[in-house]
Amino acid sequence: MQFQVSDAIILRHIDYGEADRVVTFFTPQQGRCKGFARGARNSRKRFGTALEPFAQVRVHWSPAKGSGLPPLREVELIDLRVGLRSDLLSLALAGYGCELVEELVGDDPGHPDIYQLLRAFLDHLATAGPSPTARLLFELRLLHQIGYVPHLLHCAECFGPLADEVAFDPHRGGSLCGGCAPAAGGVRLGLTTVGSLARLLRSPPEQFAGINLGERTLAEGGAALATALNIHLSRPLRSLRFLREISRAFEG
Repeated sequence: MQFQVSDAIILRHIDYGEADRVVTFFTPQQGRCKGFARGARNSRKRFGTALEPFAQVRVHWSPAKGSGLPPLREVELIDLRVGLRSDLLSLALAGYGCELVEELVGDDPGHPDIYQLLRAFLDHLATAGPSPTARLLFELRLLHQIGYVPHLLHCAECFGPLADEVAFDPHRGGSLCGGCAPAAGGVRLGLTTVGSLARLLRSPPEQFAGINLGERTLAEGGAALATALNIHLSRPLRSLRFLREISRAFEG
């Protein structure tokens, strides 16, 4: 019997029966996977804290038998990312990032760039804590790597130049010039915000530290990315609702 081994990020787990767990994890080559951890809640030796969400691990599993889930033989803990577990907003943002990846990538295999992006995002939350800039960077880069990034620096319909204020409509491809934009509707962005988003796409995809964005870019860019993400989501994200509640509590 041939076993499989891969580095992975634990996305979530569900308790099953009296002692078992169903574990969802994300790998560079196989993408999203699920496995059955027998006795996980009783066996500290085999699994310990390695099945906790957001942990960096190395998973050993056997091929599935029939229609069942593949059994997890061992999960080695590499990094629990303790830093993000002491901050509720970091936890909420980590949960949002993991659910966003799971929803947009689904069961498609072979996304090493997205795996590295998620890994870098979680590492940043663990070491530097949460920030609106880190969230915007993650959302923008994820859209780009999946192939959903909208047109930014020219009109998505006529490919002409943009005015100082841009109408952003992801349903129509992204930025729209004055002639193509409707009189109302869409998200209004300053041309400087559009330029900032385009420049961020040229930054190293795993770099989060040392990037600072102004309030206008964060507000306008965040609103634009929210609309761009929403058209590709099949359901509301539970983690996003929780993130909004936690964010409001911190702001209040």
